[in-house]
Formats: sequence, C-alpha cells, structure tokens
Amino acid sequence: MDALTERFELERPRLRAFAYRMLGSAAEADDAVQEAWLRFHRTDTTGIDNLPAWLTTVVARVCLSLLRTRRNHREEPLDTRPEPDDDRRDPEQEAELADTVGLALLVVLDALGPAERVAFVLHDMFAVPFDEIAPVLGKTPAATRQLASRARRRVQGGTAADADLPRRRKVVEAFLAASRGGDFEALLALLDPDVVLHADRFVGPSPAPIELRGVESVRRGAILASERARASELVLVDGVPGLVMVRDGRAAVVLAFRVDDDRVTGIDVIADPERLAALELAIL
Repeated sequence: MDALTERFELERPRLRAFAYRMLGSAAEADDAVQEAWLRFHRTDTTGIDNLPAWLTTVVARVCLSLLRTRRNHREEPLDTRPEPDDDRRDPEQEAELADTVGLALLVVLDALGPAERVAFVLHDMFAVPFDEIAPVLGKTPAATRQLASRARRRVQGGTAADADLPRRRKVVEAFLAASRGGDFEALLALLDPDVVLHADRFVGPSPAPIELRGVESVRRGAILASERARASELVLVDGVPGLVMVRDGRAAVVLAFRVDDDRVTGIDVIADPERLAALELAIL
C-alpha cells in the first residue's frame, strides 16, 4: 500500500495541474484528483503498463463528467446558487495555479464545450496523442482532432484580422494600467471628453443599470474600480480588445470598449450572465 501511495503522490502535482486547467477551480481539481486516487486504490494495478497515462485518463474522465454536470446547470440563476465553501479554498494556492495558466485563458476555456475543452487541454497543453484522447471522449481519433482544432480556433480568436487591432489593444492596455495604478492623468489622456459608460444592473451596487457621461464621471468610476482592475486581463471581446474580470476562473465582468482616434469613446460593462454567455471571448 505504501508503494502504491508513493507512486500516486509522484503523479499528484501533474494531475492537479491538469485538472485545474480542465475545471478552473483549485477545490474541484483536488476533488478530481482525490477521486482518481480512490479509483486507483480500488484497481488491480498489476496490469497497468503506463501508470501516468492511466491516471491521466482517469482524471480526464472525472473532469469530463464534472464539466458536463456544470453545463447542464449553467442556466441556473445566480441568486439560487449555493455560496462557495470558503473553508475549502486556499487563496494563495488558487492564485498560484491561476498564474501558471493565465486568467484570461481560463475564462476562454470555460466557454468551450466539455469535449472541446478535454481534447484541447489534453493535446495542446499536455501533448497526449489523439488516439489516447479518443477513448476518453468516446469518439474516433479523427473526430477528436476536429474537436481540438475547433477549440484552438476559439481560444485564438478565429481569424480576426482587424487592421486597427494593435492600436485599440494599446489603448485598452493603457486604460487597464492606469486603472490599476489610480493614475488620474493617464486616464484623462485616454478618455474622450464625451465618453459614455453603460453598466448593466448586475454590475452593482445599484439594482438598476448605470450610465456615466463625461470624462470626469468615467474617470472617477475607473478609479473606484481599481481593485477589480487588478483581477482583470486583456481579451478579445467579440473580436475587439476588451477586459475581463475573473472570479473563480470564470468571467464575472466584461468591459467592451469603443475606441476612436486613440481615445475611449464608450465602455459597456457587462455582468448579466445571459449577456456574458453570448459573448465570444478569445486570447489576444
């Protein structure tokens, strides 16, 4: 038994990193690895030729089941969901894991279907051959290759080729840096005098939608949101540069920008779950 435990523990860090990329949650990743340990403990391992591959397959199947369950309940209203078990969460470990993956990538992965996500993570991140991924998904290697390819296009933003993309990206990056640092002067230089910010009712704290007009109002709002900005990453929002604020590996708030002549003329702040689900987010 001690020998089995030692063999498993050698694989645990890799399995946990893999499960975290699948699930975007440190607690769920630990649960998936623990379930793999229980199955490992109940299995006669004498017939297993490649233990790391066998464990990867088990964790992949557990994650696939969790992802499918999550998707089936995705339409559940936010106010009816149970509060997360804060006692199970280690903020430092969560942050360390997120840094190894990238918050924006976690958000984009969350938009993939369960099979796409499994195929993409196993092949593109962990170099597992398609003929080994196919049995996990119950598909042919060719179909599995197509799933990974489709996921890769979505992660990379498809074929977006806007000539203004670099310029807009530079403006949004500057806005993020100024917001994080509370840089009043830099924000003034970036905002058009007639800038308008719209925030839906889910953004809060007001129960109604918010509209801010003019550079001073929007600048003050950006400064007040500096803490949120520290949890934000640059992404493509429907093909143009924007920001996503991340909570537990998922998009909590998205900022979509209108940029004209190197100035921000409009900001749409989106937290409505239905609107978030309809957005196409991709890595720049």
